Amino acid sequence: MKQNKNNFPSILLSDGIIKDQLYHSIREAILDGRLRPGSKIPSSRAMSEMMSISRNSVLSGYERLIDEGYLNTKKGAGTYISATIPDDLINNARSATEDTENNILDLKLNPQIHEMMPLWEKSRPIIEGSTIFKIGVGCVDLFPHQLWGRLLRRVWCHSRNLLGKLNDPAGYKPLRQVICDYVSSSRGLNCTENQIIIVNGTQQAINLTAQVLLQKQDEVWLDEPGYDGALGVFTSVGATVRPVLSDEEGMDISYGIQNWPNAKLVFTAPSHQFPLGGTLSLSRRLALLDWVAENGKWILEDDYNSEFRYTARPIQALQGLDKHQRVIYAGTFSKMMFPEFRLGFLVVPTSLIEVFKLVKYYADTRSPHLEQAALALFISEGHYARHVRRIRKACYERKNILTKAIETYLPEKFRIHPSDSGIHIVCWLLGDLKEGQVIKRCREIGLEVQPLSRYSQKPLSKQGILIGYAAHTPIELVENIKKLSKLF
Repeated sequence: MKQNKNNFPSILLSDGIIKDQLYHSIREAILDGRLRPGSKIPSSRAMSEMMSISRNSVLSGYERLIDEGYLNTKKGAGTYISATIPDDLINNARSATEDTENNILDLKLNPQIHEMMPLWEKSRPIIEGSTIFKIGVGCVDLFPHQLWGRLLRRVWCHSRNLLGKLNDPAGYKPLRQVICDYVSSSRGLNCTENQIIIVNGTQQAINLTAQVLLQKQDEVWLDEPGYDGALGVFTSVGATVRPVLSDEEGMDISYGIQNWPNAKLVFTAPSHQFPLGGTLSLSRRLALLDWVAENGKWILEDDYNSEFRYTARPIQALQGLDKHQRVIYAGTFSKMMFPEFRLGFLVVPTSLIEVFKLVKYYADTRSPHLEQAALALFISEGHYARHVRRIRKACYERKNILTKAIETYLPEKFRIHPSDSGIHIVCWLLGDLKEGQVIKRCREIGLEVQPLSRYSQKPLSKQGILIGYAAHTPIELVENIKKLSKLF
């Protein structure tokens, strides 16, 4: 190793910004051992003379190395190589991670985590691969990107006087006002803007409700099969989740009352039961409302898919029929907008407004302002209503095309479960087909269909798969069904 007159290893600078090159050169010399821990380095003035570069470049390179922990200064004594360099700490942390990642039972975590692990194994998102036929994705190809961008710019240009002043955990007031007006007219809700709590999607809505209402061992009704995201949340708080059978009229309320009368909370999606798509009949809605009012129970109404209805207007929301304020209503925009748009809302009984604000505040303080303000404009200026009409028409067309393609190319393999709403279909498997076999073959050709068993707590009498269709053009739907048919 060559030494200069100051007994300092030679450092060669390559092309690029001088201060950055100096930083990288000294860092590499430290990492490969040419500069040893505890050794002194030249002063900034001496280094600039040695390297024939400006002193400011040296100071900038030194400051970065000090900030990142490679160098440290001793007052009146100069600058030295740190005794412990950051890369050693990183490597040690990585080794520790590798040693413990397979020993989760030894980490003394919250016991509920261990209860949730089997659910996670069934529900784990597919991180890589295709999104063809993915569940829960709307018509993302039809989202008005340019319009949304203009609204965001408008909001940003007028936000200077608001920054740092918006601190209501319930959310941006103009957005709560337009949501209140919209759901009152479109879904028949009976509420005021003060009952609206803006949340980061349906999943947070369920989490907040569980924190407010549930303790360990409290019982909760959940459709069977039903939404696995809700099952995970209720399991996380230690609740006992009771499966309630569903049929073409939605959740079987009589079955629930007869078998699980001690439940504290009923989680239901009456407008479009997930995943089978049934609509809770009016008689069952009224029976459920009477039961919770008489027994002091609560309902969490998940209205995630009410706008995707194709042949008839949906029955009024449970919240609008509730005369005793026992219904907590959850709505979302991500299905109509795009999955990454994590804004939704709760409509809570007046007696629960403050406690929901409390749990929202301690969850994440508040939801992002710019998206809330842009959404308020999107709704108030009529863009959202037009978007809903466009998306509903497109989804209905795509649903019919997918149905026809399956009936044409896979008539002896799949039977489509009837439904007049939603953005996915359920296909029952015919003959000797098994879920695992079908899912494996779908994954091989990049199709992200889901097994129906993922959403069931008990073994099902029939096996089936879920196919999402809203995010694909008619041509894509037909071509991928053809591709799937060739596997059989």
